[in-house]
Amino acid sequence: MAEKNNKENRNITVFGIETEFNGVLEFADTLIISGKFVGKIDAPNGNLEIAKTAICDMESISVKSIIISGVVKGNIFASERVEICSGSKVDSDITTARLRIANNVEYNGSISMLEEEPSVDLFSVASDEYKKAMIVHSDVVE
Repeated sequence: MAEKNNKENRNITVFGIETEFNGVLEFADTLIISGKFVGKIDAPNGNLEIAKTAICDMESISVKSIIISGVVKGNIFASERVEICSGSKVDSDITTARLRIANNVEYNGSISMLEEEPSVDLFSVASDEYKKAMIVHSDVVE
């Protein structure tokens, strides 16, 4: 029961289209960036979504999972998964356990796969379903 309450208390933070952030950000829940972000994200237990309207010039990104629909420049470490959606522009060296790159993506960088994959197949559901599940159940039960 405590685990269920913990999931219900998870926060979703949205940086809107008009938001511009410059600095270092740490979080443990879910962040959606729709505006401009310059700096560093250090959130090893966090889930990150880069919206189609977002432009991110990052020193580095360290998260549990990331879905990219916008523009990202900067190295990415995601312990569980990276999904790059159609129309995205990504200039990054990526390190992750799972990676999905859609058609019509402009990608420049290298990819390193982690040896240990999560016990749950995070790609067995559609992207929209995963986003909903990520918001409601952001902890993966192992």
